[in-house]
Amino acid sequence: LSPGAKMGCFTFIKVMMILFNLAIFLSGGTLLGVGIWVKVDGESFLKIFGALSSSVLQVVNVSYLLIVIGAILLVIGFLGCYGAQKESKCLLIMFFSVVLIIFIAEVAAAVVALVFTGLAETLLTGLVTPLLKEKYGVDETFTHIWNVTMTEVHCCGLNNYTDFNNSYFYETHGSYPRQCCGMFGVSPPLAHPHLCGCLLQGCFKQILEEIKTNAGVAGGVAAGIAALEIAAMAVSMYLYCRLDEK
Repeated sequence: LSPGAKMGCFTFIKVMMILFNLAIFLSGGTLLGVGIWVKVDGESFLKIFGALSSSVLQVVNVSYLLIVIGAILLVIGFLGCYGAQKESKCLLIMFFSVVLIIFIAEVAAAVVALVFTGLAETLLTGLVTPLLKEKYGVDETFTHIWNVTMTEVHCCGLNNYTDFNNSYFYETHGSYPRQCCGMFGVSPPLAHPHLCGCLLQGCFKQILEEIKTNAGVAGGVAAGIAALEIAAMAVSMYLYCRLDEK
């Protein structure tokens, strides 16, 4: 290519890099804002997005998840956009490094999810079960999220109804949550009731089944994100290397 063509290609890629990362930056800001909103006023958020209650996000703290993802996208968007605009090799290599670390972490998480599902269940049990015992019936937002989840997914607790043994709710009311009981007539075949009248099936296994059912969609989304990350790293490295020739 002629020097003029090379410069035109460099300028085009630079502009695309700026626009792409500006979109990431704005998306990160939006997610961060929504995360703060959920943290401050979770009831309003749940009223608006109640239909999403059976998703995986109900098992974790939605507000902190959104805040973390939003902050990461803000950093990535800023490094990529400002680095390309100012043609800063330092910011471009930082952008490349951050995206590479995230890409490696995603691959590692995917391998762990595929190979060590039992480990994931153990970790979730260690984190979520104590929260059920301490916060269910105490924290209004946390309680509402789990009530809707157990109703929609036809499950009880993370593993089963025993997650509520010795909990604040059980010690206060002397019974398990009503979402765990009295559902014999409406429960699907997978939800087997125990002699105590509670469902044996926990929400973790139900959500895991939903993920497996939609594995194709989840895999497509993951592949698309991975492709974007690889493209972003390639473009940032191209700009980084071309700066030496300018």
